[in-house]
Amino acid sequence: MRRGRLRSTPLKRLRGPDAPLRAWFDAQGWTPAPFQREVWRRYLAGESGLLQTPTGSGKTLAALGGPLLEALALAADATKRTAQVASTATGATGRVIDTATRRADPRRGTGRLSSTTASVSTTGTRGRTQEPDATTARARAPRIRHVPRDLSLLWITPLRALAADTLRAMRTPIEALGLDWQVGLRTGDASARDKRLAREGKLDALITTPESLSLLLSYPDTAPQLATLRCVIVDEWHELLGNKRGVLLQLALARLRALNPALRIWGVSATLGNLDEARDALLPHLPEAPTVAGVAPKVMTIDTLLPDEDERFPWGGHLGLAQLPRVLERLMAERTSLLFCNTRSQAELWHRALSAVWPEAPETLALHHGSLDPKLRGDAENGLREGSVRCVVATSSLDLGVDFPAVDQVLQIGSPKGVARLLQRAGRAKHRPGEAGHVVCVPTHALELVEYAAAREAVAQGTIESRPAPRLSLDVLAQHCVTLALGGGFTGDALLAEVRGTQAFRALDDTSWRAVLDFIVQGGQALAHYPDFRRVERDGDLYRVTDRRVALRHRLSIGTITSDGAVRVKLMRGGGLGAVEESFVGRMRPGDRFQFAGRTLELVRLEDMTAYVRVAKAGTGTVPKWNGGRMPLSSALAHEVERVFDGPRRAPEMRAIARLLDLQDHLSALPAPDRLLVEWVQARGGRHLFVFPFAGRHVHEGLAALLALRWGRRVRNSFTFAVNDYGLVLSPAQAVEIETADVAALLTPERLLEDLRESLNLAELARRQFRDIARVAGLLPPSLPGRAPRSMRQLQASSGLLFDVLRQHDPEHMLLALAEREVFAAQLEVVRLRETLEDCSRRTLDLHPMKTFTPMSFPLWAESLRGQLSTEDWRTRVQRAAAQLEKRNRG
Repeated sequence: MRRGRLRSTPLKRLRGPDAPLRAWFDAQGWTPAPFQREVWRRYLAGESGLLQTPTGSGKTLAALGGPLLEALALAADATKRTAQVASTATGATGRVIDTATRRADPRRGTGRLSSTTASVSTTGTRGRTQEPDATTARARAPRIRHVPRDLSLLWITPLRALAADTLRAMRTPIEALGLDWQVGLRTGDASARDKRLAREGKLDALITTPESLSLLLSYPDTAPQLATLRCVIVDEWHELLGNKRGVLLQLALARLRALNPALRIWGVSATLGNLDEARDALLPHLPEAPTVAGVAPKVMTIDTLLPDEDERFPWGGHLGLAQLPRVLERLMAERTSLLFCNTRSQAELWHRALSAVWPEAPETLALHHGSLDPKLRGDAENGLREGSVRCVVATSSLDLGVDFPAVDQVLQIGSPKGVARLLQRAGRAKHRPGEAGHVVCVPTHALELVEYAAAREAVAQGTIESRPAPRLSLDVLAQHCVTLALGGGFTGDALLAEVRGTQAFRALDDTSWRAVLDFIVQGGQALAHYPDFRRVERDGDLYRVTDRRVALRHRLSIGTITSDGAVRVKLMRGGGLGAVEESFVGRMRPGDRFQFAGRTLELVRLEDMTAYVRVAKAGTGTVPKWNGGRMPLSSALAHEVERVFDGPRRAPEMRAIARLLDLQDHLSALPAPDRLLVEWVQARGGRHLFVFPFAGRHVHEGLAALLALRWGRRVRNSFTFAVNDYGLVLSPAQAVEIETADVAALLTPERLLEDLRESLNLAELARRQFRDIARVAGLLPPSLPGRAPRSMRQLQASSGLLFDVLRQHDPEHMLLALAEREVFAAQLEVVRLRETLEDCSRRTLDLHPMKTFTPMSFPLWAESLRGQLSTEDWRTRVQRAAAQLEKRNRG
């Protein structure tokens, strides 16, 4: 969408089916982009497809334009036919006869029309907008009514906050074009009115989330309403593709296609490394569906806050708060900024640090992350839109495409850990078509400078990560089956064919399907005698839910998002602030202080999974930590980091740490794509084997356990290990020597799965994974409304008991097998682990025996200290060791 001079072109001069929308564009001084017109044309021709375009390029109007143009054409045609029939009928009998229901050819983009009359509420030309101008287009457009309403458009978004923003964006063209469409929300944050309208079928367009769509499918009376749908638009599809929310949506879309085979589905996605897979997951029934390329990715510049030449910069393990003066200077240089952190804890710390030096009114500095109360997040978002907030410290909760055109700059604290994440965040600045993206990177330690240089190279080359879609998530399938059993019932053979029509369950075999049906009927063999697990009744081949208690609990638990024991935080006098994990607040006593929601809070009491607090008058407190906070380095960025280490130092970041790189090269060697750097260090009273495969933290965790097992087989010993995104360290308890051939033997890809099973406490890992699977599958229903939420201890006890019962009495239970498979696939990333071992085997192994740590090995050694008992804190010990190391190697 390109901006041009403000002008108004008479509608009669514009030809083609998209003329009304082009006229409105023209009235705004815009010109439709070619990709927008292509999506409109393909939609009106009855096609489905996937639009791939960067954020801020006009994707909403591209996806929305086709349904709006179709609605205008249908309404105009209905009005004309109604007038003709009415005129004929009145002339003959003196009575007005309603038009009959019309079913149009789906290949031409038309469909079901209501059986009642349609009319235009203002005078003027029917069926098209009048000649608009920039200020009066909305007021002068004819208002077209449909009575009663058929749901025509379903817009699915991954975030509730994004749903509200989409609603605002949709209303402008709908009203300007004169469509009397009723648009509503159906999300967890929706009003009671919108929820009622959605249930009663009184909306033309509905914006919802995957979970809320599944909830709608659980009601028998919604199927006829959903059958009238003409189009489903899935926004930010790339955010759903790689997780179980996307699997749940695949199943829901299969149900919608069964209700209306002519349904058109369009996805909107940012750039992906596996775009074809993304299209096939969204449109498995249309293997030749088009992928429409939007505008070229924004021109993006990366600027880094570099340390001064004589400044001591940490080698690892810091939050970057030493950069506070530079960051504040950058923030004050622009009107509005977004400051992104990688974790919620880091965001809380940076917000607290900025608050202490903020030179303007406190309300101009805001905080935004996923654990805050929706009202607090909404206040921050509104402040950005209205320009009343100068800076928002945020996490990935603001990564997605909520429009903030007023944001002038984006700052990234620490490494983004992925190319796609950096592009997404950089696109939040100047979120307007045609504007260049820009991000200011703030390193927290020296080696992150290398990651910034690598990210710049990756962006220039168009490198982007893939997001593989999960397969055969039987817990999600079981939940979906109960949803459909509740929504009117299903027959086994028909639903099996429907489910196999999705990419996620294309390989579903008959045995697994029977196991799913047995599970929803009686919980499986071991649980068959417990009434609580009998959720679905079978009557011949018809599966239904008739128990109201089962229905209520299932609807409360729909979805695949699981969290670890969230405790609500509520002011004694005031509203809610958000939620922290039970493991954090459970260790606190009344009177203890902690930092949350941008405030220092004092715990008053903990009751019924709610922490009642008051704002502390002075002092500071600890910052909550959330599980799963650390993001691993992506494979795409990790490979680029290795190349940058080995390449010419053209980037300013590489020149800034030239002395550090020279020291690494002098003491050992620099990493390179064609060789595997290994350091065997005897220092500080111990021996440490450092291996640097550059495969990311998750892969290195499994690899470290694997190497410890294999090394222990060769020489009996005990090992401790630590990992980071670059590599791992193994520290044997007993003195031992190791040669190049020994390391090569440890890194063989042979017998990988067998050795993993032996090296890890697989049963304990599967037990933890089972807890989330059991929640999704419905074995751990939530507390009923009005009752205290179940604590994490209660959930662990319940899931642990179920896990033990199934292992003892039904070891072949489908959820046990799923838990083990997900441990290998998700936690250990066994596919990437095998690829890493194969890659290591192909490289030249470069082993360096040493008496001192290097810039590469020191951060790993420092990480290994975290679990050791000491009267000194971790930071003090690391800083002292770093100072000694730098002094020894100075000059």
